[in-house]
Amino acid sequence: MLQKAVEYIKRNLPLHNPETAVVLGSGLGGFAAEMSDVRALNYKDIPGFPQTTVSGHKGQLLHGYVQNKEVLCLNGRFHLYEGHKPSVIADIIHILKELGVKRLIVTNAAGSLRKDFAPGTLMLIRDHINFSGQNPLVGANDERYGVRFPAMNAAYTPELRQKIKEIAAKQGVTLAEGTYMMVLGPNFETPAEVRVFAMLGADAVGMSTVPEVIAAVHCGLEVLGLSVITNYAAGLVDIPPSHRETLENAEKAAAYLTGLVKSFIIETE
Repeated sequence: MLQKAVEYIKRNLPLHNPETAVVLGSGLGGFAAEMSDVRALNYKDIPGFPQTTVSGHKGQLLHGYVQNKEVLCLNGRFHLYEGHKPSVIADIIHILKELGVKRLIVTNAAGSLRKDFAPGTLMLIRDHINFSGQNPLVGANDERYGVRFPAMNAAYTPELRQKIKEIAAKQGVTLAEGTYMMVLGPNFETPAEVRVFAMLGADAVGMSTVPEVIAAVHCGLEVLGLSVITNYAAGLVDIPPSHRETLENAEKAAAYLTGLVKSFIIETE
């Protein structure tokens, strides 16, 4: 699947040197509209490519430019709760690697585990907790991409985190920083689970991102992670979370996220 997908993408997109790839989370597809000279491939047309089934995820691989920087964009991601094997997500990252990508920007919509991280907050991911019970590296290790036991002590590249904080300060955008916890889903968390997650040191919770990051670190990509806080997790307020709320609040915060990511891509060598 991997080589056929790479060959198909190379034949159908005018690739030159796309060093940055962006993964867009729920309701965050607005970044794609900011790219120029955009060419799109539907996931369903790429040989062996999995499909996304979640509202707010278009299911397209985009190629375009942010000013003069060539970018690949996954407009729609794959979630384990859709039934995808974790290794499929590793395959997607390996495809990006084969296409020349060196830097992965992952975005997501997440629920807040803290009262001071209100909906609409942008959170820079400092670290993560994998509470899904699954890992994209399970199975035979492909030494072409990385070692059997990759270290995760700096999964979210410190230099990239520092750079985005400087950009946020220049733009006057408040950027919180915290630890993202991934759960399997697809149900939202119970109030008891939310209390436990906070006790374990998590600041936000969601159902994605971690598999991509693990696979990216394994194959040597730099990683920047950003969450849009779209709701309070269960028990922090009386209103139960919903996917509709997630999409609505993601859309409200998307302009700030888009501005940060655009500037980051433009200013990063």
